[in-house]
Amino acid sequence: MTAASPWTAKILTLFPEMFPGPLGHSLAGKALDDGRWRLHTIDIRSFASDRHRTVDDAPFGGGPGMVMRPDVVDAAIAGATPTGPLICFTPRGTPLTQAKVRALAAEPVITLLCGRFEGIDERVIEARAAEEISVGDFILSGGEVAAIALIDACVRLLPGVVGASDSLAEESFENGLLEYPHYTRPADWQGRRVPDILLSGHHENVKLWRRHEAERITRERRPDLWRRYLEHRT
Repeated sequence: MTAASPWTAKILTLFPEMFPGPLGHSLAGKALDDGRWRLHTIDIRSFASDRHRTVDDAPFGGGPGMVMRPDVVDAAIAGATPTGPLICFTPRGTPLTQAKVRALAAEPVITLLCGRFEGIDERVIEARAAEEISVGDFILSGGEVAAIALIDACVRLLPGVVGASDSLAEESFENGLLEYPHYTRPADWQGRRVPDILLSGHHENVKLWRRHEAERITRERRPDLWRRYLEHRT
């Protein structure tokens, strides 16, 4: 991306008023104000063709809830051209990882399709080759919160957004491990002392301690990440 063409996130949603929301504050908000990235919201309902602006209908085969219509969603996607990678949020999607975030942050444009109700008609997902992504094994009311999370993760990787860019390399998932614990003043708080090694001034020992702690925490809390980490070391 260049200064003339900042990284752009397009949001296809029934609730454009939910944006920028948290993305208008802190690092992401400042970067948005500075023009380091752009946010475009597209109201899916505006592409409905009937006077009631209907975007959903009952599912074929019966069952509870409603399903977003493929014709309306497809028209909204067409209105977002160029889309870049098209992401659809769903619990059945591929889990979002930091590696995927880095890949999306390297794209000039991404488009995020936010479903509602019981979901989106499968045919438009297939026809538009939307990539299905999950932000966790839980259910949200819609894709908007997931979109905010993904955008925030991408924006902080853009050049100039995080002041101390070196710190990005030490965050959880960047090297296959969870992050080590952090401490600051006071050195003794409610009888809990900061580990002596962090007060030693010995930078190499501190670095080694942090690596050991990151490995310990990953091994104890995320055995799946630990196994993957060990595989990549061999």
